[in-house]
Amino acid sequence: QVQLTESGGGFVHTGDSLTLSCVVSGRDFRIDALGWYRQTPGRERELVARITSVGSPTYADFVKGRFTISRDEALNMVYLRMNSLKPEDTGVYHCSAEITHTGLLSSPRSISWGQGTQVTVSS
Repeated sequence: QVQLTESGGGFVHTGDSLTLSCVVSGRDFRIDALGWYRQTPGRERELVARITSVGSPTYADFVKGRFTISRDEALNMVYLRMNSLKPEDTGVYHCSAEITHTGLLSSPRSISWGQGTQVTVSS
């Protein structure tokens, strides 16, 4: 079983910054990639950023140049530094972990999700 817990959301003004954090815990797993997704009312959950097991990042176009994803492998944590925030960045941010379950011979893969942290950006 794998659990993800996010923190760091809050209420900020346009142009402010926030750093989101997520810790991955559990047993018998290997993390293949970590990511952040945004859930906005009226829209499907959208990829914000993703980082692979070798540290290669991917960003959605709407955050390029403003957000930075990073990881701490020793602590099983992933971070999202959010700069120059805009009202349209408002939403619930969920972290994700692409997991290989090492406790089974088949080594199945899955995606685990955190429950989300609210980011609200006012004009």
